[in-house]
Amino acid sequence: MTKFVTVGDLVEGVNAARVISGQDFLDRKIKITDVSRPALELTGYFNYYANERVQVLGRTEISFMAKMSPEERKIICKRLSTDQTPCYLVSRDLKPPEELVEVANSQGIPILGSYKPTTRIMANMTNYLEKKLADRMSQHGVLVDVYGMGTLIIGDSGIGKSETALELIKRGHRLIADDRVDLYMLDESRIVGEPPEILRNLIEIRGIGVIDVVNLFGLGAIRPRKKVDLVINLEPWNENRHYDRIGDSMEKMKFFNVDIPMVTVPVRVGRNLSIIIEIAAMNRRAKNLGYDAVETFQQNLTELMKQNSTDL
Repeated sequence: MTKFVTVGDLVEGVNAARVISGQDFLDRKIKITDVSRPALELTGYFNYYANERVQVLGRTEISFMAKMSPEERKIICKRLSTDQTPCYLVSRDLKPPEELVEVANSQGIPILGSYKPTTRIMANMTNYLEKKLADRMSQHGVLVDVYGMGTLIIGDSGIGKSETALELIKRGHRLIADDRVDLYMLDESRIVGEPPEILRNLIEIRGIGVIDVVNLFGLGAIRPRKKVDLVINLEPWNENRHYDRIGDSMEKMKFFNVDIPMVTVPVRVGRNLSIIIEIAAMNRRAKNLGYDAVETFQQNLTELMKQNSTDL
């Protein structure tokens, strides 16, 4: 089924957007994330008119239309207003031409307004539409902001994901989602996670039940969403499995078409998982900044081998 949001959703979701006319037409559908400024179209060039996009009129477009005759404006407005056109938005609190209002009302197209500059309101709308119309998937796990790194904790049910997240929250980190994380592509290289609405700000601890993180720890203990930077895979300790002790073989986990670095952490009595996850997040951040402990270790090892060879 084709994804869409309505013009009414856009008004509610984008700050500073308001309805100028067409209040009864807010159920019109928006199906793509791009928005358009009809510059060439105002000159009569409609060969490549993106009529399925939200049409944004700024100071340039309104000024250009003001120099047209009323008949010319009406002709252009009729060509702009198609069955696929979701809505118009006029920025900077500018007044839309009377001909546009008349034609839009006759075609059932709402006209929105905003006090914001054109580029700013276009960016706000694009961000909103990309978030709402992006492909989504649901991942079992817990997403926590650890030192600015979106850390997705996964593992079998009952292994201690929520308890570890609770300890991280007590240590000053922030919860995004517990139990189920909704993931979507922000762009070609970034995956963002957020909680389902029904689970927002909540965490489940076996033996206690569902607790409200905001109620217990305050607003500073949560975030509404976060880019996923690292995956921590918790699994029961297996004596027969070889675990990476140096860190030179980074695993990956793929979401959509994006590979996210993954660290597998074996779980057994006596291991402080929250501290281990903190270190994993800090180490990943250091690598992103160009500091690699494995490289330093290998350089030190090489120097030691050279020194021993010289001594011999």
